[in-house]
Amino acid sequence: FHYGHPDVFDRLFHITRGGISKASRVINLSEDIFAGFNSTLRRGNITHHEYMQVGKGRDVGLNQISMFEAKVANGNGEQALSRDIYRLGHRFDFFRMLSCYFTTVGFYFSTMIVVLTVYVFLYGRLYLALSGLEKSLLQQAELKKNLPLEAALASQSLVQLGLLMALPMVMEIGLERGFRKALSDFIIMQLQLASVFYTFSLGTKTHYFGRTILHGGAKYRATGRGFVVRHEKFAENYRMYCRSHFTKGLELMMLLLVYHIFGGYAAKDFISYLLVTFSMWFLVGTWLFAPFLFNPSGFEWQKIVEDWDDWNKWINSRGGIGVPASKSWESWWEEEQDHLKVTGFRGRLLEVLLSLRFFLYQYGLVYQLNIANGNKSLIVYGLSWLVIVALLMVLKVVSVGRQKFSADFQLMFRLLKALLFVGFIAVLAALFLVLKLSLKDLFACILAFLPTGWALLQISQACRPLVIWTGFWDSVRALARGYEYMMGLILFTPVATLAWFPFVSEFQTRLLFNQAFSRGLQISRILAGGKRQQS
Repeated sequence: FHYGHPDVFDRLFHITRGGISKASRVINLSEDIFAGFNSTLRRGNITHHEYMQVGKGRDVGLNQISMFEAKVANGNGEQALSRDIYRLGHRFDFFRMLSCYFTTVGFYFSTMIVVLTVYVFLYGRLYLALSGLEKSLLQQAELKKNLPLEAALASQSLVQLGLLMALPMVMEIGLERGFRKALSDFIIMQLQLASVFYTFSLGTKTHYFGRTILHGGAKYRATGRGFVVRHEKFAENYRMYCRSHFTKGLELMMLLLVYHIFGGYAAKDFISYLLVTFSMWFLVGTWLFAPFLFNPSGFEWQKIVEDWDDWNKWINSRGGIGVPASKSWESWWEEEQDHLKVTGFRGRLLEVLLSLRFFLYQYGLVYQLNIANGNKSLIVYGLSWLVIVALLMVLKVVSVGRQKFSADFQLMFRLLKALLFVGFIAVLAALFLVLKLSLKDLFACILAFLPTGWALLQISQACRPLVIWTGFWDSVRALARGYEYMMGLILFTPVATLAWFPFVSEFQTRLLFNQAFSRGLQISRILAGGKRQQS
């Protein structure tokens, strides 16, 4: 048997052909898959036998499932880079090669292509919107009554419903048990939020598979088989899903907001915009809030208050030698950059090139400001960078002031922050009064400059030795902490707002658990409340 797997090996065959175990715990993370590759390449025979089902611990909590999927996606990324799959691809016939592709690398590669298509679609739509091309095409189609052109611009609304993904399942159940049963099963799955879970797991597979392809460094993740009815803290969910889901979901949300403000469909009517972007908003909502929706007692007010205290304590704690990531934000932030420590020059270069998309996004957005007066010269883009540099210098002054004066000269530090605040208000008032800055322009500036700051953070992390040499690493850490705090507030505010309403927690309990457990949980809350009042 193979490390807890139900795989029975011919010991003599494998010992004389390289052995069962592999040399690398990184490359050969999915050891059972590589054992199968090894047997097939050496003309071995692998059969599958069905036995009576026996009890085995399974992952039933969202965090456990996500860790397992992350481990498997990491292992599949290493498979895609390995020489074993290369040799199999060269030696298989066409049909066995298709079967091998579908059951190993192809599934994760197709998943990554689906998510990349979303990015390409939104950035393409953003280009059409910010360049004015979409608006002019719509006007031309209306003037010339060109219905095919209008249909081509809105054709995504038919494909993006996601029903085509569920069609094979409906056909299979329909053929086996009847189409009425297939339709009822499909409706029950939607009521059980199967679409939300599937869309969320799509992000998990894509992130870890893509990161392994870019940088390598797969590692084993202990999922555990614990009792999963307990409530997961907000900080724990944030640590687990920040890079894989939350940052990507916020990026897509900002792209959708910009497209709504400046796009041609938004100017035409809101229904057309919603038809084109409905599935994108569903993806964003799922990636941002699915961990809290599937979290037991995720909308209970007392738990929310405790989560907020724990989150504040975690993000303000300083790291150090021996401080785990669960106790300090700085330790967690350093751990999240481990993949950049093992990558090479090509991985760092690709990380920088991928971050440049935010600069192009800023370039298209600054020319839409009313304060630019229709000026299309590069001076406008240069002035936007001047504003970003000024903001970064202010942050640097505050960071240095906190180090120098916060301990011994608290009054001096408060005066410094007050002067900076008054100066910021004065500059903002001057822009409103003299240059006629509007609230729409201010909102557009926030949408333009926030992703640029995030891109500078990503580039600084990729070029870490250079940044440390220049002495700006502490400023990068301070800026990163500010971004993390902002993202935490954006995620926490809707959850805390829904926790105000008791029926939301009741609905979530009935949705996640069966009727008997829901009743027991409600009785335990009543008893706990009575004990608290007596004490």
